[in-house]
Amino acid sequence: MIRLENIHQTYPGPSGPVQALRGIDLHVPQGQIFGVIGRSGAGKSSLVRTINLLNRPTSGRVRVAGQDLTAMPDAQLRQARQGIGMVFQHFNLLASRTVYDNVALPLELAGMDAAAIRTRVMPLLDLVGLAALRERYPAQISGGQKQRVGIARALANRPQVLLSDEATSALDPETTRAILALLQQVNREFGLTVVLITHQMQVIKQIAQQVAVIDAGRIVEQGAVLEVFTRPQHATTRSLLDEVTPQALPESVLARLRSQLQGLPAGEACVLRIAFAGDAVADQPLLSELVRRFGVDLSVVHGQMDEIQGQPYGALALLLRGAPSSLGEAVAYLRGAGVSVQEVSDV
Repeated sequence: MIRLENIHQTYPGPSGPVQALRGIDLHVPQGQIFGVIGRSGAGKSSLVRTINLLNRPTSGRVRVAGQDLTAMPDAQLRQARQGIGMVFQHFNLLASRTVYDNVALPLELAGMDAAAIRTRVMPLLDLVGLAALRERYPAQISGGQKQRVGIARALANRPQVLLSDEATSALDPETTRAILALLQQVNREFGLTVVLITHQMQVIKQIAQQVAVIDAGRIVEQGAVLEVFTRPQHATTRSLLDEVTPQALPESVLARLRSQLQGLPAGEACVLRIAFAGDAVADQPLLSELVRRFGVDLSVVHGQMDEIQGQPYGALALLLRGAPSSLGEAVAYLRGAGVSVQEVSDV
């Protein structure tokens, strides 16, 4: 549905050119919710605005629904943009227009008559739960309600693609969950391809199916969300994951482990951090099998279990004690069962 090919974006800066995007290659499949995450200044907003050419890249090609947007003349590009809706961080509503009129605006600009506009707008207001507030002005509704107006407006032209640029970052956690659930509903009911820009892994965890991690204008890691959460490869990814799955053990746990390991013969104990995802792994009695098969003593010293898209995933820290050969066999068994295993060395 969306392909970005070798996208570079350079802006003029006070001290010379600023490279916001550096050779971005990205494919977003049709009908997916695709997350792009990075820290402030990483280039994620620059990236999403190249998809509809609000920011025209310095070089590279943007394809949406098989069309090369970068090769289009202005009139054709304006037409193509009607198939790409966008939801903004700060809502971008017109204060002088009612809820209804804000949603109707893109249809008015497209030349649709009043009756046809009403036929299109009222179901959208019902969808976002704002039909009863249609005559209110933006100053009279909450932040979450403003974002619902923004979503309805983005859907008014019946787009194939919906871009969400930090759409929940100005909202409280409860409202964020509600807006993300609405985006999931829109994706499911309309078959929209959704590109979700965020700096919060919690947002990715709740609704994205795939994720790309951007750092200093480059995509440093991408893949299925479950895979990225359980087997992060890049330091930036691991840092961002600390929000939902701490990547390092707390100092209090490390101190307790150091005490337990004190005096044990070398090689007869190890501390492992294991991560796993999916029913096939979560439903196996892996830990009891370690004890039964290899005769090791096992303690769970830290960890958590959760779900992503209805799939279980978890990260546990284990203290294993036993003969060196048994410990090696236990680690090999875990890896063979599809579990990500890392030895914790800072104890």
